[in-house]
Amino acid sequence: MREIDVQIIKNEVKELFIEMNYEISPDIKSAVTCAIACETSLLAREVLGDLLKNAELATEYRIPMCQDTGMAVVFLEVGQDVSFTGGFIGDAINQGVREAYEEGYMRKSVVSNPLIRVNTKDNTPAIIHYELVPGDQVKLICTAKGFGSENMSRIKMLNPSEGTSGVVDFVVETVHLAGSNPCPPMVIGVGIGGTMEKAAIMAKKALTRDVGQNSDDQVSAELEKLILDKINGLNIGPQGFGGRTTAFAVNINMFPTHIAGLPVAVNINCHASRHREVTL
Repeated sequence: MREIDVQIIKNEVKELFIEMNYEISPDIKSAVTCAIACETSLLAREVLGDLLKNAELATEYRIPMCQDTGMAVVFLEVGQDVSFTGGFIGDAINQGVREAYEEGYMRKSVVSNPLIRVNTKDNTPAIIHYELVPGDQVKLICTAKGFGSENMSRIKMLNPSEGTSGVVDFVVETVHLAGSNPCPPMVIGVGIGGTMEKAAIMAKKALTRDVGQNSDDQVSAELEKLILDKINGLNIGPQGFGGRTTAFAVNINMFPTHIAGLPVAVNINCHASRHREVTL
């Protein structure tokens, strides 16, 4: 049995959330650069250039790329041969988030009750998804989820007879309705199958996959390309000013489902698509 002190987890969480808010990830930087080269709209190219410049200034001056520094979401994959020491792992993750947002001077956006709306003043609690996996390692996948994009997400229980075309239509419709609100170019996470909550979690986790990293499943990979082409034909473009770059990627996760159901969840990320991961 391998022992891991939860203070190590806390420190990693802290660093990951500061880094993702201050520095654009290599996959997104590459996607923006490629989009500038491929765009036919002058205005779209200018907007993309501004997004890149904004990210560069954030890194240079050590300030957040966006005023909405997101709600902390953590996917924690724990090897079954790992034992945590030094405290409760959930408390350690929340302490890491707390220190990141306080010491990093990032906006605290979490309210303790969704109806009373009193700010917790430290951006906790985080949303933590625990998964037990084989082995003796721990994988932390963290994302700072802004709500301009989160609010545009949808879920629908399709009739199985609607099939692939129904899935495609629902995802494209969701992006069309979102328009400029998620600060495009977007990354689109799609969860297909399972149950209602399983589809939603799969869609969220799909957002943590790097742009350009297609699904290992051939059916999903082909569907990702098909939907991305349709979305980029909507002419929403960077920040809603038109152009062929409405989305950088469509990432799909699938899971077996009931014969009577076809759950589909769509979770949208803004152009920054803030995510980081580490394996311990």
